[in-house]
Amino acid sequence: MLSLNELIIATVFLPLFGALVSGLFVRKIGDLRAQIMTCTPMVLSAVFALIIFLRVTGYGLSLDIPVSDWIVSGDLVSRWALKVDTLTSIMLLLVTWVAAIVHIYSVGYMSHDDHKPRFMSYLSLFTFGMLMLVTSDNFIQLFFGWEAVGLCSYLLIGFWFKKQTAGAAAMKAFIVNRVGDFGFALGIAAIFFAFGSVDFNTVFATATAFHADTPEASWIVFGLHVPVLDTICLLLFMGAMGKSAQFLLHTWLPDAMEGPTPVSALIHAATMVTAGVFMLARCSPLFELAPTALMVVTYVGAITAIFAASIGLVQNDIKRVIAYSTCSQLGYMMFACGVSAYDAAIFHLFTHGFFKALLFLGAGSVIHAMSGEQDMRKMGGIWRKIPYTYAFMWIGSLALAGVPYFAGYFSKDAILEAAFAAGSTHGYVAYALGLTAAFMTAFYSWRLLFMTFHGAPRASDEVMSHIHESPPIMLLPLLPLVFGALFAGAIGFYGWEILDHASSFWNGALSLPHSEEGHHHVPLFMEALPLFIVAAGIALAWLFYIKRPELPIMLKMRFGGLYRFLLNKWYFDELYDRLFVRFALSEGRLLWKFWDTKVIDGLGPNGVALVSRIVAARTSQLQTGYLYHYAFAMLIGLMLLVGWLIWAVVGWPL
Repeated sequence: MLSLNELIIATVFLPLFGALVSGLFVRKIGDLRAQIMTCTPMVLSAVFALIIFLRVTGYGLSLDIPVSDWIVSGDLVSRWALKVDTLTSIMLLLVTWVAAIVHIYSVGYMSHDDHKPRFMSYLSLFTFGMLMLVTSDNFIQLFFGWEAVGLCSYLLIGFWFKKQTAGAAAMKAFIVNRVGDFGFALGIAAIFFAFGSVDFNTVFATATAFHADTPEASWIVFGLHVPVLDTICLLLFMGAMGKSAQFLLHTWLPDAMEGPTPVSALIHAATMVTAGVFMLARCSPLFELAPTALMVVTYVGAITAIFAASIGLVQNDIKRVIAYSTCSQLGYMMFACGVSAYDAAIFHLFTHGFFKALLFLGAGSVIHAMSGEQDMRKMGGIWRKIPYTYAFMWIGSLALAGVPYFAGYFSKDAILEAAFAAGSTHGYVAYALGLTAAFMTAFYSWRLLFMTFHGAPRASDEVMSHIHESPPIMLLPLLPLVFGALFAGAIGFYGWEILDHASSFWNGALSLPHSEEGHHHVPLFMEALPLFIVAAGIALAWLFYIKRPELPIMLKMRFGGLYRFLLNKWYFDELYDRLFVRFALSEGRLLWKFWDTKVIDGLGPNGVALVSRIVAARTSQLQTGYLYHYAFAMLIGLMLLVGWLIWAVVGWPL
C-alpha cells in the first residue's frame, strides 16, 4: 500500500513516464504498446488523484513534499517541492480524469493517423506540465509548469503540421501567450525584489507588511509612488490573461481548434486555459491586498464573458462555438476572483471541466460521423443516426446553460450571486454582464443543437449515407464526463453544506474574506432571474431555428453590419494584423534579406564557401597532368627548402 506522499509523486510523474516511453521507444514497442503505455499510467494517475482528493479534503491536510534543490543563484534559493492542499487536490482530480478520458478517446479518434504515438506522447507531456503547475510550491516552479503547458500546446495545436492553418494557429498561440508571459515573468521578478523570496508560504505570510502605510508599501518610479502589491498583482494577471484567453489576449483560443478535437477538449476543459484561474486562486492572499488589481480583474473578466458570448451567437463552425463558450466561461471565473469569490471560481472551473470536455468530445463524435465536416450549416437531421452523441451533447448543453439541476447551474449561480452580493460598482456591473452572457450562452448552445441535429438534412446524400455512431472506444470514455455534467455541481454544493460551508472545506488554501453565507444574501428575485434568462435564451433559439427558421436570415439582412462585426470576431484579428503582425513581418523580411542573407550568410558559411571555391579553383590550375611540370615544381620546392636551411643554420643572406 502506497503512502500518501508516494501516491502524490506517482500521480505527478506517471504521465511523464508514459510520454517518455511512447516518444522515445515507439519504434521498438510499436503503435499499440505506445498507446497502452500512455493510457495506462494516465488512468492510474486519475485513480490516485481521486484517493488523494478524498484523503486531503477528508482530513484537512496540507502537504509540502520536497523533491530536490533546484535553483541556487546568489540570494535566490528555489527548491522543487510538491504542494498539495484542497486547491491542488481539486485540480489534480480534474486534470487527471479529463486527461485520462481524452487519452482513451484519442485511441479511437486518431486510429487512422500515422503519427498517433507522437500525439499520445504529447498529450501525456502536456498533462505532466499541468500537474507540475498545480503542485508548484513556489513561483519559479509555477513558471516552469506555466511554460511547459505553453510549449506542449504549440506542439499539439500544430500537430497536423502539413496544414498551413494549423502551423499558423500554433505560432499564434505561442506568441500571444508570450505577451502575457512577459508580464508574468516581470511579476515574479518584482516578487523576489520586494520579498527576497519566491516561496509561496514566505510571500503570502509577509504580504501584509506591504499593505500598510509604510515606506515598503510603494516604490518610487519617476517621482511617483507605485503600490507594490497592486503592481505585482497586475503583472501576474497579465500572465493569466494570456493563458486563460481574456479580452485583448484571447485571439489564440478559437484558432486552437485547428488541432485535433481531443486537444481542444484537453486545452479548453482542464489544462492550459484553467492555469490563469488557478494562479489567481493560489495567489488570493496577494490579490486580497491589492484592491485596484481586483477591480481590473473584475472588469476584464466581465467584458470577456459577454464579448466571447456575443461572438458565439453567429459562428458556424461547431468547435468554434464551443471555443468561444470556453472563453466566455473563463470570464465568469475571472470576475468571480475579482469580487473575492475564489471558491466560486474554482467550483465553476471544476464543473466546467467536465461538461466542456463532454461537449468537445461530443463535437468530435459529430465530426467523425460527418466525415470531417465542422460547418453546422451543412448538418441537420442527424440525431436519429447518432443518438448517443445527441444525448451527450444535450446533457453538456444543459450543464453549460445552467439549467437546474445540472452542474453549471450550481457553480454559475454561485458566481452571479457573489458578484451581486459584493455590493460594489464593479460587482453590479459584473452581475449585469454575466446575466446577459447567460442569455447568450443559452441561445448559442441550443442554436448548436438545433442546427446540428434537427431540421432538414443539409449535407449531401453521400455524406448522409455514411453517417454512423462513433465506436465504443470513443463513446464509453464519455460516461464519466456525463456523470460529472449531471452531478458534479450538486455534489460540490451540498458537500460544502455538509462540511459547514467553504471555510472548513478549503482549510486555508484560499483567502476568503466573505463567508459562504454572504453569497446567499441576495433578493429572491435576483436568485431566480438567471433561470428566466436561460429559459428565454432557449425559447428564442427554438423560435429562430425550429419554429421560424427564416427569422435568422431576415435579421442577418436587416442588421448586416452587426452580423459581420460579430462573425468577424469584433475584427480583433484584423486590428492586430494592422498594428503588429504586418510590421513584424516586414521587419523580419528586411532583416532576412539584408542581415541574414548579406551579412550573416555572406560573412559566415556562404563567405567561407566562396573563399574555399576560389582557392580551390586557383589550386586546381596547378594540376596540369604533365610529369615535367610536377618535376619542375618539386625542384623549385627543394631549392627553397635548402635555401631556408642554410639561412637558418649559417645565417647567410639569401
